[in-house]
Amino acid sequence: MLTTSKVMVITGGAAGLGLATAELWMRMGGRVVLLDIDDNIIDAALAQLGSDARGVVTDVTDTESVNAAFASIASVEQRLDALVCCAGNSLPVPTATMTDDEFAVVTDVHLSGTMRACRAAYPLLERNPTGGSIVTLSSVAGRLGMPQRASYNSAKHALIGLTKSLAVEWAPDGIRTNAVAPGYVWTALNHKLENQGLINAAAITERVPMHRWGEPAEVAHAIVFLSTSWASYINGHTLYVDGGMTVGGDWYRTQGKHD
Repeated sequence: MLTTSKVMVITGGAAGLGLATAELWMRMGGRVVLLDIDDNIIDAALAQLGSDARGVVTDVTDTESVNAAFASIASVEQRLDALVCCAGNSLPVPTATMTDDEFAVVTDVHLSGTMRACRAAYPLLERNPTGGSIVTLSSVAGRLGMPQRASYNSAKHALIGLTKSLAVEWAPDGIRTNAVAPGYVWTALNHKLENQGLINAAAITERVPMHRWGEPAEVAHAIVFLSTSWASYINGHTLYVDGGMTVGGDWYRTQGKHD
């Protein structure tokens, strides 16, 4: 359990990995502030989470919106212990025909949106007497190439670089910065992509040594671990939560065969 009612702010917190992280943080006794772009999704999440959660409609692609959200946190919660940057989107398209806008719509959420949130959170984290934590959300796509995902690949690789930069720059201020890099996880977004025929779940499962997809709660446990004193000497690290996908060397064999 958390020793005090510590505050975690989660961008993209009203669904998917963000919501799973909020649920776990609150079960441990913490409070959460969900930053998300859709007030209807926020309302549904708050009805599920209860009174120790608050939501603020926030567009991570808009600096004024992000700054206003953290001004609200400074006024209402008056503290920040952990920032988790989960806001994300996906737009798989062939790179040869990708437009500038199609590239930017993904990188501006994942990469620039994370930078905006970290920058706005810094004053609150820096004045936390017991230190603050940032967890960014990279991906196995931050290590591996993926077809028709040039914007997503670029953003997730760059997030690891941003994480390392903040880890060394802000460590003297008592702020640890780490990344979690999930593999394929059964979120609503991935269910949607599968239904649209944009991902092949069976083929992906064959490439994961554990022969299954992850669950949102499994990623949430890694995020919360890095956000607490359990990880007090971990800084600038990328934790892969991928069932061994990024280290598996058995990618071109039929599942279950090891000859």
